Amino acid sequence: MSNNKTILVTGATGYVGSRLVPRLLAANYKVKAVARSQAKLQNRSWSHDPNIKLIEADLLDYNSIEKALQNCDAAYYLVHSMNPETTNFKEADKQAAQNMIKAADSINLSRIIYLGGLGEQSTSLSKHLSSRAEVAQILQSGKTKTTVLRAAMIIGSGSASFEILRYLVERLPIMITPKWVLTPSQPIAIRNVLQYLLACLETESTIGDTFDIGGPETITYKDLMTIYAQESGIGHKLIIPVPVFTPKLSSYWIHLVTPVPAYIAQPLAEGLRNPAVCQETNIQKLIPQKLLTVREAIRLALDRTQHQQIESHWTDAGIIAPAEWYSSSDPKWAGGTIYSDARKITVNTSSEKLWQNIISLGGKTGWYWGNWLWGLRGLLDRLIGGVGLHRGRRHPHTLSTGDCLDFWRVKEIEPNKRLLLIAEMKLPGEATLEFKLKKIDDQNTEVQQIARFLPKGLAGMTYWNLISPLHALVFNGMLRGIGLASQGNITKGPKKFDLVTESNV
Repeated sequence: MSNNKTILVTGATGYVGSRLVPRLLAANYKVKAVARSQAKLQNRSWSHDPNIKLIEADLLDYNSIEKALQNCDAAYYLVHSMNPETTNFKEADKQAAQNMIKAADSINLSRIIYLGGLGEQSTSLSKHLSSRAEVAQILQSGKTKTTVLRAAMIIGSGSASFEILRYLVERLPIMITPKWVLTPSQPIAIRNVLQYLLACLETESTIGDTFDIGGPETITYKDLMTIYAQESGIGHKLIIPVPVFTPKLSSYWIHLVTPVPAYIAQPLAEGLRNPAVCQETNIQKLIPQKLLTVREAIRLALDRTQHQQIESHWTDAGIIAPAEWYSSSDPKWAGGTIYSDARKITVNTSSEKLWQNIISLGGKTGWYWGNWLWGLRGLLDRLIGGVGLHRGRRHPHTLSTGDCLDFWRVKEIEPNKRLLLIAEMKLPGEATLEFKLKKIDDQNTEVQQIARFLPKGLAGMTYWNLISPLHALVFNGMLRGIGLASQGNITKGPKKFDLVTESNV
């Protein structure tokens, strides 16, 4: 039974928003889930709940957020602009917050709840934490009452902070670290954050106020590394803090060693130099709950990670590039030349078995052939600032629209029929990789694999011509691997086919 309150959640496909939405629904609220991609919203497990409405909107577009806020009782503000598409995230965050409070005031919204960052205002405050504080000030400057929750590091399976910690400890036998590992912090478990966010709606005494939220302990990042090593079974770690690591240098090191890219690692690393400790604990009296210790939070996050039960992941945030050009079968597209490489293979097995192998690509499964070549391409991408292969995938055998798959992202998916991936590696152009399944008869299924590339200038055309000789090896090998993994016999191919002719049949 609904309580008739409608709650808007911005950043509904992000790390916190994806987890908050189902909890609001379970508490019988009606929810408007807002994100920049309707496709990503539609593929969330809660997207078909009768009490939810999915809305594609952008906080940088005032009209779209004003429209989304209509008939809402309250709103959660869970967005930030740290993404590769934004050159100045601080200015973008400022504009988004101004749009939000202006729209909220125009419709007389009752309240906003904002999750910001913990850190005292000073001239040395990092750009990221300074931006979070500025957003809080903007939201609280309007007539709409805004509750601000300020958190330090959030520990949970799939969070960017947890992934940085996990990979640094697991991959480095001896850790030469920057001096910020000795900075005090008060981490908080994601389940405690969600409880505070949810309970704020029903706690009137929190309206319009600011609260620091943290776990029960104040520790250093060095302590965090030690506890993680113990809980993961790695044992003792030699951690040596040195003064020569600047935040920028630290971010590059994080970029190379962990899946978290430099555009996220740098603001996070810069923020670690600032103490992040709660200055007051008033919210603990207003919203009492059991606060998990750091050890308990890490243990729970490790368990979720090891059992592939990651509810949301830091890679979920961000837009999916449109790539309208990929659907053109004409090699002389109106927007420029499209290069393509289309190959197919026929296997004596069902489409269901082949489909399972296709959607298991990447991650620990690999690419069925030439994994060292894929690894080399990922390393080169990482060295020039790309995402590389470290991101892997959230689950080894399931995919949804918007999911990361190594240095690809799922653009479109039709179960047992079609999978379209869009490249997120550094390229002199845009690229997609598509798989299609076509039933030949009761015993045979055809697998089509189509790579498309839209070059940017001469560099893009040169790049395609240089890598084209490898396609016969990599793509044919991948198709054979998919076929053999299904335990069926390959009856035809792999062989190239004409994409234009095939599309016109």
